[in-house]
Amino acid sequence: AAPQHLAAFADDSPFGGLAVPSDVTVSRQILAEPSIELSSHSWARLTDGTPMVTAARRGKGWIVLFHVTASPAWSTLPLSGLYVEMLRRLLPLSAGTNPEEMRANTSLPAVSTLDGFGRLATAGAEAQPIRAADVARTEPSRRHPPGLYGVPGLERALNAARGDTVLLPFAAPNVVYYASRAAVALQTPLLLIAMLLLLADFMVSLALRGYTPGLKSFTRIAGALFVGLVLFHTGQARADDAFDMKAALDTRLAYVITGVPDVDAMSKAGLIGLGDALAARTSYVPKEPMGVNLDTDDLSFFPLLYWPMDPREKDLSPTALSKIADYMRNGGTILIDTRDLTLGPTRGSNSAGQQTLRRLLGKIDLPPLEPLPPDHVLTKAFYLLSDFPGRWDGGTVWVQALPPGRPDDRPVRGGDGVSPVIIGGNDWAAAWAVDAQGRPLADVSPGGARQREMAIRFGINVVMYALTGNYKADQVHVPAILQRLGQ
Repeated sequence: AAPQHLAAFADDSPFGGLAVPSDVTVSRQILAEPSIELSSHSWARLTDGTPMVTAARRGKGWIVLFHVTASPAWSTLPLSGLYVEMLRRLLPLSAGTNPEEMRANTSLPAVSTLDGFGRLATAGAEAQPIRAADVARTEPSRRHPPGLYGVPGLERALNAARGDTVLLPFAAPNVVYYASRAAVALQTPLLLIAMLLLLADFMVSLALRGYTPGLKSFTRIAGALFVGLVLFHTGQARADDAFDMKAALDTRLAYVITGVPDVDAMSKAGLIGLGDALAARTSYVPKEPMGVNLDTDDLSFFPLLYWPMDPREKDLSPTALSKIADYMRNGGTILIDTRDLTLGPTRGSNSAGQQTLRRLLGKIDLPPLEPLPPDHVLTKAFYLLSDFPGRWDGGTVWVQALPPGRPDDRPVRGGDGVSPVIIGGNDWAAAWAVDAQGRPLADVSPGGARQREMAIRFGINVVMYALTGNYKADQVHVPAILQRLGQ
């Protein structure tokens, strides 16, 4: 069909009085659905009477439909000045929008939200927008976490607490131990009673035979020996029991006492800082770390020992070497820190930390070692890690060598063979160490705060690895479980 021209506008149409150019044609359009009210809704027609612009009131406004496209594909109207004039005639019909109402109905997206440590971070996808008028009365939730909503520079704050919120002190947990009092060791008292009865029997036997001339002096000497023996055994038992009870009642982190005051102080401060991070991020809340003497203390109470190397450390006694070997053989893990950043198979062999390591542990049969593989359990015991910095970054971490794994085998390796020794040189304790106010004691280089955070994450992974062993390696069962669920 030939293109149609636009008919003159009716006087009762909003477009009435506008001149219709002769070059405005319509070759294609959307046809209006015939109805009784169609004539009253038609504001512009073609020369054959077909409605070209229709309108209908909806609520407080109008819906106006041009039955052609806004491009010249169907009509030349969008290219003519008539189109602009028609749009101008429509503007007075608009009721407008109340600015206050528009601002109140504006949807404010989340710009930044508070993380678990109370720091502003980029908002996640789960944070839903909030209507501007509802910000003041919105309760923080998983859908609307506390933070800043709006656009950068024009944010509204959704606080974690209201102005009338009353903060109450957190009641300390009532800790009750299963053992309310220390166990009583009966071995020494029973032996002393047996000796006393034997002595009494001997005295009675002498008296019955009439051999009693020196009985009084003998009795005094025996009594003095008895009292001295009792005091000696009691004092030694109390000293040993105090350490054992403190170590046994709580799972604690421990460090090897090197005899060098500044090194031991840094080790303790480092484990205190690591313990604070464990308490804040995991369900494990360690008590104050303990220093252990390799010659006298029982190592079996501690799943993990941190041992810094220092050239000033004295050589180990045969007793200490035997206890270390037994500790590693029976499931303990030692984190050895040479603190020199040069540990490796070909470099750093003459560093102070390496020389101290060979001098102290050269007589112990250590297992074969390998650089920590990327699929080892230690890399994902709690955090997913690919590097393991401390105060310094770039050193190699060594663990017990494991059999090669097939690509289609376990997604993590380590299994039941928890490495008894972890060796590195990044000075982890210095990166973990904090003072009484929780402030870092040592600078880290070169990564700053980010590097310190990664060092803390590595420490948490080491503790979880020592406590839980191979639980992450159980991911081998996931494909089989998913296959069964699918069946």
